[in-house]
Amino acid sequence: MYVRELIIAVTIGLALPYVAYADDAHHKNTDAKPATGAALTPGEVRKVDKDAGKVTIKHGPLENLGMPAMTMVFRVQDPAMLDKVKVGDKINFAADKVNGALTVMRFEAAQ
Repeated sequence: MYVRELIIAVTIGLALPYVAYADDAHHKNTDAKPATGAALTPGEVRKVDKDAGKVTIKHGPLENLGMPAMTMVFRVQDPAMLDKVKVGDKINFAADKVNGALTVMRFEAAQ
């Protein structure tokens, strides 16, 4: 029994650093400067939470953050931004990591 438990412990011990590294590699940007000049990414607003200052966006790949397309929640740089969007709106936006939080820096209506 001791050998089996030792093998399990060593296997888990070796796997944990890889999992942490893989997560860091997936989210490359740690605390970059705001995306003032970043390319805009297409997205669709799925939820607007004015009380929390957050918006849920289904989006394409975020190259500057090293993230694939997905649906996720973002903070917004300025809460007044949330008055300009509603669920279902197609937008182009720039996001960055600000103080550890993924944040929409700017957006515009998609053409």
